[in-house]
Amino acid sequence: QVQVAESGGGVVQAGGSLRLSCVASGSIVVISEMGWYRQAPGKQRELVASIITNGPANYVDSVKGRFIISRDNAKNMVYLQMNSLKPEDTAVYYCSADVTSNSGLYYLTPHVYWGQGTLVTVSS
Repeated sequence: QVQVAESGGGVVQAGGSLRLSCVASGSIVVISEMGWYRQAPGKQRELVASIITNGPANYVDSVKGRFIISRDNAKNMVYLQMNSLKPEDTAVYYCSADVTSNSGLYYLTPHVYWGQGTLVTVSS
């Protein structure tokens, strides 16, 4: 089994910063890509940023220059440093991890696991 858990959400004023953390745990052989998605009320879930093992990061245009994704491969963790936050960044942020596990339903088959989400609220 694989679990993904986020932390670090909260309420912040516009222009402020927050750092989200995510850890994947369980029967993990390898994690290829990890990422952050968000879903605002009444909107579809969108990719915010993603990063592959020892590879470049990818960002949605609206966060380029403000958000930074980073990864600790040894700890199976991914982070999202969010700076210069805007009210339109308000959303539930979800962590994703593309994991190959050595147990369970997806034995040795890459599968994307999701966290439960953490709420980020940016007040104006």
